[in-house]
Amino acid sequence: MSQGYSEHDAARVVEEEPKGASPWGAFGEHRTPYARDRARVLHSAALRRLAGKTQVVGPGEGSGVPRTRLTHSLEVAQIGRGIGEALGCDPDVVDTAGLAHDIGHPPFGHNGERALHALAGPCGGFEGNAQTLRILTRLEPKTARGLNLTRACLDASTKYPWPHTPGITKFGVYPDDVEVFEWIREGAPARRQPIETQVMDWADDVAYSVHDVEDGVLAHRISLAALSDPSERAAVAGLAAKHFSGEPVSQLEEAARELLRLPVIADLARAEYDGSLGAQVALKRLTSELVGRFASAAVIETRAHHGDGPLVRYAADLAVPRLVAAEVALLKAVAVRYVMSDPVRLAMQTRQRELITELVTTLAEHAPDGLDLAFVPAWDAAADDAARLRVVIDQVALLTDAEAVSWHRTLLGGA
Repeated sequence: MSQGYSEHDAARVVEEEPKGASPWGAFGEHRTPYARDRARVLHSAALRRLAGKTQVVGPGEGSGVPRTRLTHSLEVAQIGRGIGEALGCDPDVVDTAGLAHDIGHPPFGHNGERALHALAGPCGGFEGNAQTLRILTRLEPKTARGLNLTRACLDASTKYPWPHTPGITKFGVYPDDVEVFEWIREGAPARRQPIETQVMDWADDVAYSVHDVEDGVLAHRISLAALSDPSERAAVAGLAAKHFSGEPVSQLEEAARELLRLPVIADLARAEYDGSLGAQVALKRLTSELVGRFASAAVIETRAHHGDGPLVRYAADLAVPRLVAAEVALLKAVAVRYVMSDPVRLAMQTRQRELITELVTTLAEHAPDGLDLAFVPAWDAAADDAARLRVVIDQVALLTDAEAVSWHRTLLGGA
């Protein structure tokens, strides 16, 4: 086991016997508990389903091959693993958290999440991160307790370690999952993330900011030359201050100017992206250098705060330089301004929310008819309407974008 991790960290909710199909028994298992956890998430149906769920541009939408929730999750895992290794975290713990961090996302990404949350009030709301915990510990059919991951990997995958709280949008556990949540958090400081979660969270921000801009450039929706225009730069900085950063707009504008000073961005900002081989190479060089810049900055700053040696669990907090955090926030705002705020996209998202609402309403009226067989026992065991609604929400959240459209067409005759 990696240095700094204990038997308490490696514990599972249900103790497991050695695999019976192996003629060598436990002696043939050389993986660490955390390597086994990573394999479980990697082979899960829930992870595969992310291939059909929206990241920013939906699967099959537009030209080219845009990122999906699956490719995003693979990138987060890879970036996080590198940062974690440099800090002395067990790399498989961080990797597992990266693979699992979006596994609870419903069809149509955050747009579907908003629709489900509006419907799920009677059963405790809906939040993609709370759904991730539910999938890992209950819904994914590996054992009777979901994937039965170790405490360290479940804790690392719990981005918001608190229940639904008035006034706070994000949360990480539903009321009927509190028992396993309390087991995961046994001995942990209240509402604090372990460093492995913080690494995953920063890797998520890095991947989101850099790769969504890359996809926007490839789709000719984003031109980095816009950052050279003072009015556009101010508008993007305002969005960053509103949605992603506590820094003042002036600091975020300075972050934009700092980014423009980087040769890899200056080269692309001087001319429109034309899809030529040279332009593709320049764009890929930009993404590679920015990921390296943002990842290494966090490692260097964290080591400056905490020194050498393995930094694991609750022994340290990740540190990110303010300017670098502002640069990442600025890039996230670029995607918001030029991709996510498009009127055509906003109209499409309205229809997606209507589809989700109609699907949940119809399934709730006719269930258990219409549910996958795996959800029927939970429906039959539900003690009240709120519990039955949670089963329907679980069912719809499982679907890919295409499945949601297909189910809606089958059940309601819609498009």
